[in-house]
Amino acid sequence: MSEFEGKVVAITGAGNGLGRSHALEFARRGAKVVVNDLGGNVDGTGSSDAADSVVEEIKKAGGIAIANKGSVSDREGAKSIITDAVAEFGTIDIVVNNAGILRDKSFKKMSLDEWDLVMNVHMNGTAYVTHAAWPIMYEQNYGRIICTSSGSGLWGNFGQANYGCAKMAMVGFMNVLAIEGRSKNIHINCLGPGAATRMTATIPGRSDGVSAPPPEMAPELVTPAVVFMASEAAPTGQVFQASGGNYSCASMYSNRGVRLGKDANYETFLENKDQIMDMSEAKRGSLRMGGGSKSD
Repeated sequence: MSEFEGKVVAITGAGNGLGRSHALEFARRGAKVVVNDLGGNVDGTGSSDAADSVVEEIKKAGGIAIANKGSVSDREGAKSIITDAVAEFGTIDIVVNNAGILRDKSFKKMSLDEWDLVMNVHMNGTAYVTHAAWPIMYEQNYGRIICTSSGSGLWGNFGQANYGCAKMAMVGFMNVLAIEGRSKNIHINCLGPGAATRMTATIPGRSDGVSAPPPEMAPELVTPAVVFMASEAAPTGQVFQASGGNYSCASMYSNRGVRLGKDANYETFLENKDQIMDMSEAKRGSLRMGGGSKSD
């Protein structure tokens, strides 16, 4: 019997690509799945029955699923995902925040509307859905939350200031909720995926297949990391990278630095800049500023 048997999973943006892959896998493992998808294009426009198609696919395979077509960037739409899960299945155990859009341009050419659209879907959408699920998870003393970050946020990518900012914001969101949820067995982690999807195909210079992505970059090769992050054994507050069957972790590191004291000024900073920037003995996590000193 799978550990996911009977678990209730809500996956946003699950009509295509990564979200669809996640939904099919959780259903295959016995979970009850809420397939959320607004049904739009990668820029957020248009509509379709993408969520219905995935639900039908799950049901034909013997699984259990319902569709939700709310927009994660709308507070009521985001809340409806969790409301539908509770109404149909009685609770919510796992949330996979996957929905996203792209509006790629260099920052110089990017309009603030294009900035806001991407931030609202990615960061606010993640917060809205999680906020609706959080009290339920808190009361039942159990929850698993996955936020979809990106290498564009972790490491940067030209033309994606809006997208990269939203994706890195996921990490800060995770860091705080990992602390707040730990005593209630709510674990939250971030995914940094790499796969050929209809979204990545729109990135300038990319020619990834959409209907038939190259096997080595299939979304299904990302999903194992998501399943792990939703498992009983999942850690909390960790960033997992998954692409093409390669899996790794990313983390923030801090060095000991230099303690210059109350007389610090620009000149003394310059005198010690090499040691301040030396990361050769850095350790994971915060060292709470200035653990070292000039005499160390």
